[in-house]
Amino acid sequence: MWFFGTNNSSGFSGSSTAEEVTHGIDGTGLTAIVTGASSGLGAETTRVLALRGVHVIMAIRNIANGREIRAKILNEVPSAKIDIMELDLSSMASVRTFASDYKSTTLPLNLLINNAGVCAPPFTLSEDNIELQFATNYLGHFLLTHLLLDTMKNTALESGKEGRIVNVSSEAHRYTIRGGISFDRLNNSSGYFGLLAYCQSKLANNLHANELARRFKNDRVQITANSLHPGGIYTNIFRYTSLLDRSCNNMLCGFESRSGRHKW
Repeated sequence: MWFFGTNNSSGFSGSSTAEEVTHGIDGTGLTAIVTGASSGLGAETTRVLALRGVHVIMAIRNIANGREIRAKILNEVPSAKIDIMELDLSSMASVRTFASDYKSTTLPLNLLINNAGVCAPPFTLSEDNIELQFATNYLGHFLLTHLLLDTMKNTALESGKEGRIVNVSSEAHRYTIRGGISFDRLNNSSGYFGLLAYCQSKLANNLHANELARRFKNDRVQITANSLHPGGIYTNIFRYTSLLDRSCNNMLCGFESRSGRHKW
């Protein structure tokens, strides 16, 4: 059971690191986009993918932090292929610009890791007048995936290698209000509770991955789509939450405190 750190049938558990899970895998020739790669889970994902030979595009809002992370990884893995591109997932215009710029590079795309997120900020509307968490955690990634899907399909077809789309979600998706996503009150500041808004954005991530998987299967597209709960790793996603909120979030989400040896 992952919660107790006990290995399951895969041989891994909640205490397994990304390096352990990917040991022996050669990702040479693969290209990945990792959103939110300038800190936390995204930075560690970038490091380990680069360690395995994958060309990683860090899709990030904070370019300065991204450059620091890239420099640290190159110091450890001099052969790493890592590029940085600006992306603000709360802005649909930024998402469209990123996708257009990426396609203009003519790079292939094997892996899309929709990782970036924000948790329980004060009520805020994005520049598109959408509640910030729903915009950043879900809608931005939904649009990004849609705009890059043809590139992924072509890459899978031309390379003969199955593509992967991964939505980083959370066990918190189980704790929305009754009825799931409250579309009629999505942008209403009255009664806003940050953690519940986070939960419904994570439910949306899961529903997105489920629908993608269904369509890929029906259309015989060589791409898989999955959502995952990464476990409880204390990163700066909790920067808006109080100690009480963190305790509540840990309880709701079934989080544990283990992480890999690298802390970003």
